[in-house]
Amino acid sequence: MLVLVPVLGAASWEQAKDPASASAIVESEFVFQTAPFASAHASTLVETSDGLVAAWFGGSREGAADVGIWLSRRVKGGWTRPVEVASGVEPDGTRHPCWNPVLFEMATGELWLFYKVGPGPQRWWGMIRTSRDAGRTWSNARRLPDGILGPIKNKPVRLSDGSIVGGSSTESPDRPSTWRVHFERSVDAGRTWTVARPNASGERPEIDAIQPSILIHPREMLQAVGRSRSGRVFETWSSDRGQTWAPLTLTALPNPDSGIDAVTLRDGRQLIVYNHTREGRSPLNVALSRDGRSWDAALVLEREPGEYSYPAVIQTADGHAHITYTWRRQRIKHVAIDPAKLTPVPMADGTWPRQ
Repeated sequence: MLVLVPVLGAASWEQAKDPASASAIVESEFVFQTAPFASAHASTLVETSDGLVAAWFGGSREGAADVGIWLSRRVKGGWTRPVEVASGVEPDGTRHPCWNPVLFEMATGELWLFYKVGPGPQRWWGMIRTSRDAGRTWSNARRLPDGILGPIKNKPVRLSDGSIVGGSSTESPDRPSTWRVHFERSVDAGRTWTVARPNASGERPEIDAIQPSILIHPREMLQAVGRSRSGRVFETWSSDRGQTWAPLTLTALPNPDSGIDAVTLRDGRQLIVYNHTREGRSPLNVALSRDGRSWDAALVLEREPGEYSYPAVIQTADGHAHITYTWRRQRIKHVAIDPAKLTPVPMADGTWPRQ
């Protein structure tokens, strides 16, 4: 069921200061109004030849055994009823929760669904299903090779030489858990994968970080940004198409220990969706950059109390940026914006402009 949400219900500072940026929102809707699960989180989004496809994990609560991967396709301006496309049921009947789906379309047009299964992030494993009809039907699930988890939250990127680079990470069973970023790279259309880890800093304690999102700069310089425990978004860079990565450092953007996503726009700008706060998961913000280092405030998607988190963002063939995100752990919200209508405002030292 398609539910349209008035744009004025997501008022942002731009509506008072810059109507042009507010008008960048061209669609705002829920992917579903009601569903056979109580909680939804960690959405993913992809454009196929038949339109948008979104997936997320849903169940009674995060980490419960009944949590599966649910999917909806956007057809004729509306979203299809959510259907469960993966579960954590084992051959012996044991059921584990599912986590963090990631949709990715291969060069052949085949749609891949990566997801995780296991008791928790410290002990989960990577799974994959594939579809040849834009998500209508799916292959049997198969487990990824040992040591390969698949993209842990955010979409991979495909480079000009055909190589695929996905951002991944691990969380150790220690208390507190150690978080480490790594990258999984394939040069044979996903048949085999190699792992690359950022170099150690050697001069300071390692940054605990997970869930990288990859941006592409000129000459295919790669930048990964993501979630950290250090109160700010982390970054790392690669100058050889993801084969090696620099030590992690921290950007000026705040991060409340929550997932982000980012995308390289076709005009060369970088767009990031994240919670611009050190505590909580509201507001949910959009920022822009021309070099990946200096970020400008662009839009506030949500600012009311509650959780608005774990965004996924892509740019579609019509130039619009499409964002899905967790809305209060109850629904998945979809917002489309026209990046050409955003009016960036500089952020001094990462401080969001005041109203």
